[in-house]
Amino acid sequence: MTSIVTGLQGQRPEGHPKGYPFLAGRNNVVACAKHFVGDGGTDKGINEGNAILSYDDLERIHMAPYLDCISQGVCTIMASYSSWNGVPLHASHFLLTQILKEKLGFKGFIISDAEGLDRLFHPHGSNYQQSVLSAINAGIDMVMVPFRYQLFLEDLTYLVQSGKIPIARIDDAVERILRVKFAAGLFEYPLSDKSLLPAVGCKLHRELAREAVRKSLVLLKNGKDPKKSFLPLNRNAKKILIAGTHGDDLGYQCGGWTATWEGKSGRITIGTTILDAVREVTGSDTEVIFEQNPSAQTLASQDISFAIVAVGECPYVEYGGDSRELPIHFNGAEIISLVADKVPTLVILIAGRPLVIEQRILDKVEAFVAAWLPGTEGGGITDVVFGDCGFQGRLPMTWFKGVDQLRSNAVEKSYDPLFPIGFGLTSKGEVL
Repeated sequence: MTSIVTGLQGQRPEGHPKGYPFLAGRNNVVACAKHFVGDGGTDKGINEGNAILSYDDLERIHMAPYLDCISQGVCTIMASYSSWNGVPLHASHFLLTQILKEKLGFKGFIISDAEGLDRLFHPHGSNYQQSVLSAINAGIDMVMVPFRYQLFLEDLTYLVQSGKIPIARIDDAVERILRVKFAAGLFEYPLSDKSLLPAVGCKLHRELAREAVRKSLVLLKNGKDPKKSFLPLNRNAKKILIAGTHGDDLGYQCGGWTATWEGKSGRITIGTTILDAVREVTGSDTEVIFEQNPSAQTLASQDISFAIVAVGECPYVEYGGDSRELPIHFNGAEIISLVADKVPTLVILIAGRPLVIEQRILDKVEAFVAAWLPGTEGGGITDVVFGDCGFQGRLPMTWFKGVDQLRSNAVEKSYDPLFPIGFGLTSKGEVL
């Protein structure tokens, strides 16, 4: 994922000073590597939690990607909300200054996370002046203060004037911020180039997004009979039923961090839902109907060729997605069961991670596809399920039978998941 830095900032030329920020030009943007460091290794995986491990392990496991980012000229690095052995990263002089700035040679600036200083004491936001003192002296150069900026400025000014924050620390922060701004050309071009606006959401970008959807789909089941594939679907079928909460919802396809912080349901932006995409590719004589929760009368119809049931998760971010059960939301399993009992069914799961699907439910369906969060380009799904392109995706993680298997390891003899890591089928039912 560190290659994203080059994608955002541009390719750093040979001979560019190590650790110094780099930006190729006005068509590029400043990148931020985050969250430094160890937030992916907190005890019990708790968000904003505590990483309990030795420095050697922290460096070997969690710090390694930052070395690559720094070598690419990453401009900014964000401190983590989390702690290392009980010390909040926002207050760790050792990790932010002695390690990141001095040992690793990072010359860009360190930015706090949003309200990162407010989280240094409990209750949230208390002892604020001490929080400012700890964070700035630890090495934070720029502070994200979405609300209490006047109090922040007052406290910072007092702490500098009283000598509790050395002016040398302020000089270091200013120098680093200016260095990034000079690298970005902000003094020559302080405003964005509005001529680039038509590129936002342009045809080329949407085609690339659609390709990403096609290549990321993972086919996990294709036909109740291993010798008879259910996919690809017939685009000239007489009647197709689209069902489920995610069958016609762009917000659910996009997930969190889209339009709003947590994301939301509905037509939140321009794009193609699964229902839209099916209607675009099916024949003129094919009837496509949509019922989020199909009625008994609809399912009793004898002329439905097959159903596509799209279910999954509601949008979430961070701890909002924490779950001890990991179920399909909105009674998704019941919708699958209801439809699959009556009609040959393809299930498309829209989720940012594996969810629990019972074997008895899986046995009822003809085909099962993990579509992850396909975003605005639902056409990438129909490209594959109707056979214009083949399945290429394989599971990047184990798909567990139940949450009790979350700690299972593929090298263990007891490893017995629903689908193993790396699993994926072709449209012909062959293992990739």
